[in-house]
Amino acid sequence: MRSIDLTAASWRKSSYSNQDGGACLEVSDDFAAAVPVRDSKVPDGPVLVFRASGWSFFVSAVRDGRLAD
Repeated sequence: MRSIDLTAASWRKSSYSNQDGGACLEVSDDFAAAVPVRDSKVPDGPVLVFRASGWSFFVSAVRDGRLAD
């Protein structure tokens, strides 16, 4: 996947993040084919970028409990 410009990306925090700032994951919905993901505690840190189809599969697996311990 080619690089994308994230300077104007808007970020939303995962609904699984708690109020104390722990386990915080943010994603951007600004890109049709890609889903950038970052740690909200380190907003200037690295960003992982996933294909939208792969991210959708991952989120579905989490919701369905297919990734449980």
